[in-house]
Amino acid sequence: MPDQNHRWRAAWRLLAAAAALALMGACALLSYRHGERAGVRQLQAEANHRLDLFASAVEGMVKRSEHVPATIQLNPEILALLRAPKEPARVAAASAYLRRLNAHVGSMAAFTLDIRGVVVASSNDSHPDDSMLGMDVSFRPYFLEALSGRVGRHFAIGVNGDMPGYFVSHPIRDGAHVVGVAAIKISLEPIDQTWAMVGAPALLADANRIVIHSSHLPWRYTALAPLTLEQRVDMQLTRTYSDLQIQEFPLVPRLDQQAERQRIDEQLVLTRPLDGMDWRVMLFLDLKDVRHAALVQGAMSAVAAAFLVLLVLVLVQARRIQRQRREGRRLLERANAELESKVAARTQDLLGANASLKREVREREQAEQSLRAAQNELVQAAKMAVMGQLAAGITHELTQPLGAIRTLSGNAEEFLRRGQMDPLAGNLQIIGRLTDQMGNIIQPLKAFARKSDAVHGATDIGQTFGNALFLYGLRLRKMRVQVVSACAPGTVFAWCDANRLEQVLINLIGNALDAMAAAPEPCLELRAGSVSPTQGGGRWTWIDVEDNGAGLSLKAREQLFEPFFTTKAPGAGLGLGLVISRDIVRGFGGDILVSDRQGGGTCFRLQIPAEAPAPP
Repeated sequence: MPDQNHRWRAAWRLLAAAAALALMGACALLSYRHGERAGVRQLQAEANHRLDLFASAVEGMVKRSEHVPATIQLNPEILALLRAPKEPARVAAASAYLRRLNAHVGSMAAFTLDIRGVVVASSNDSHPDDSMLGMDVSFRPYFLEALSGRVGRHFAIGVNGDMPGYFVSHPIRDGAHVVGVAAIKISLEPIDQTWAMVGAPALLADANRIVIHSSHLPWRYTALAPLTLEQRVDMQLTRTYSDLQIQEFPLVPRLDQQAERQRIDEQLVLTRPLDGMDWRVMLFLDLKDVRHAALVQGAMSAVAAAFLVLLVLVLVQARRIQRQRREGRRLLERANAELESKVAARTQDLLGANASLKREVREREQAEQSLRAAQNELVQAAKMAVMGQLAAGITHELTQPLGAIRTLSGNAEEFLRRGQMDPLAGNLQIIGRLTDQMGNIIQPLKAFARKSDAVHGATDIGQTFGNALFLYGLRLRKMRVQVVSACAPGTVFAWCDANRLEQVLINLIGNALDAMAAAPEPCLELRAGSVSPTQGGGRWTWIDVEDNGAGLSLKAREQLFEPFFTTKAPGAGLGLGLVISRDIVRGFGGDILVSDRQGGGTCFRLQIPAEAPAPP
């Protein structure tokens, strides 16, 4: 029998040792995985912030001059040249104007083409590029798109040259006819100064998934995906990349260009599309340091587990010694305990009865306190519900300007560190405008109860579209919303208060994004135009905000403009946004209409006077 007990104890010790080793291994593995996930999340969060700053900087560099081609057609010397393109005096006058314009905006070149795609006037008089006088660039996509009446935006390497750039083109109209094309070429060299802010290898890819710029020179002009025969033929016809031989990117075919986050070997790849462009930024983060830190954390967890096992063994041994001592004391006190058992039993009965009475008293007191606390909670909940509804309405209007101010302040700090005062002043100017706008956000809430006069004036609808979309830039990118804005700045105007109209558009765009939360390919369309009534009266401006969401039921449409009615989930909306928006538009002398969008979704149409009312 003693031998059998000894064998049982030996087996138990082996089992305990195996359990201890398993515990240390499990702790090390779980700690390693947790540390790796936490490290990747932290690395991704820091990289996302830098990536947002870089994307904003690139968008600002490239898009700040996009409006210039639209202004070229306003110069009478350009139209005069296109009407009589063979007169040398007109060619010289138009080229001189383009040189002044190019020097002012800081682009690589500004030039004008006739309808055959031949350059008839240019700021470039030396470098062999698309902008040389007499050069035929009719095969370029930016010329073809502008000739068809659209704004062309394309990356390309200059003809007979090696200077890459971003070409922006705009049709030149003489009356209702397109008589030429105005174009500028924007340099990508300033992007080289911004690679340092991402802190890791990064690249820019265009719509063809070709790397057009990178902090790592060997990556430039490589394909992120295998090129099809059709793509290669199109590249040869348009000479987008000159005569360069496009090789495959080193990570093809494991690289997924659509995934925002992916892991390949020892790298974390983050992808971010640029707002309003077919370009995307890809950042490659090295995970070796993260894994090393996770290994160190796993080793420390294994050591901690081993210390815990030793501590448990010490406690078990101490408990065994104490148990032996208690057993000896129990044998010595047994006789005395038997003599005092009856007294102790009676005393215990009395103590039990007394404890029972005290417990009952405490339970009753606790019940009364719980009742009073519940009553206070109900009163407080009712108060907080009203406060929450008011706070939700104000927060709904303030969230986007606050997010924009946060992004712009980060950009301003980076520009200040570099000593770039002009971009810094631009960011501070936008922050000032957003601050003024936030100060006026609560005015429509007051206007719902008490009408107030607005400051009416000629408002640029295209500029208002841009301001409203700017506040939703981050959300649009996260949802991958396709934005179609069919109104360029300076084309359509309305007679209203600009700040209040911008607030209405912000509310309608926010509702559209909420409606498209479950859409597989969300699309937001913004359109505007002016019409004249058939019989008398002034001109009217219409503004459409369309989404391809789930749409509205007939019942919801009937109650849509009732105060506190909302189709959102409880707590997600106060139901005052559309009521306040309609009140603002009616203050302009217009109205808001709602209808079903063709193909699914909802269309909100604003009708606003296009000009000041005639005096009586």
